[in-house]
Amino acid sequence: MTPRWMLRRIGFYTLIAVIMVFFAIPMLWLATEPFDRDPGLTAHWPRWTMANFAATFHNPNVGSSLINSLILCGVATVVTVTLATSAAYVLARVRIPGRGAILYLLLLLSSVVTGTAAMVPIFLMVYELGLINSRLGTAVVLSGGLLPAAIFMMKDFIDAIPPSYEESARVFGASSRQVLTQVVAPIARPGIATIVVWSFVNAWGNFLLPFLLLQDTGKQPAAVIIHTLQDEAGGVDLRALPVFSLLYSVPVVVLYLVVNRRYGFAFHGGIKG
Repeated sequence: MTPRWMLRRIGFYTLIAVIMVFFAIPMLWLATEPFDRDPGLTAHWPRWTMANFAATFHNPNVGSSLINSLILCGVATVVTVTLATSAAYVLARVRIPGRGAILYLLLLLSSVVTGTAAMVPIFLMVYELGLINSRLGTAVVLSGGLLPAAIFMMKDFIDAIPPSYEESARVFGASSRQVLTQVVAPIARPGIATIVVWSFVNAWGNFLLPFLLLQDTGKQPAAVIIHTLQDEAGGVDLRALPVFSLLYSVPVVVLYLVVNRRYGFAFHGGIKG
């Protein structure tokens, strides 16, 4: 081992350590400040108290916003996973003219027509349908934005499933619905789990759509309410913000741990050879 090689290795590991510290500091803040008697913007050893939780829940929108987030994201995830699995199966198995163009169009829609570029037409469409201030309507719009990429990802998993499995089921009289729900879906569970986590996380962190479509504060999710946590002087409420941030992160972490325990995020699609 030459001195130059050793210096490169030392520099590499130093860089990795710096990056890890950079990402660890916000996590330390999130883990300590909710329990500090005098919370601030820096991570430090807390002077333990649970009073911040009581102060946070004095805000009537805290509990309802977390429930609203679970409802919105749950509905959006169910709709996205159901439609994405069905559409991906059709695109993978049915010989549709222009199938390749459809897939590229889905990829284009999922990467270009997003964010602020789509807000005006989406708002006008939802307004014309009378779904402004509707949690169900907002959940459907969220799922619509997730569907193109979800279909594109799900198709890769279904492509890895041997068609002979489905043919065997059809020989024994299985219908198309039975083939999808009892043969394809169980084998593609890693892919479905991937879409569940991806859809939930994207819907959970979405601020702009609920902010525009839900005018009633009692119906707004946590991603919107977190921007309204202010003290009496109009500044950021440093007692409520750390607690709310911790509570806000719990559902995503729990979902990740559950799926990681079952699949380990070793998603390769279909069946291992």
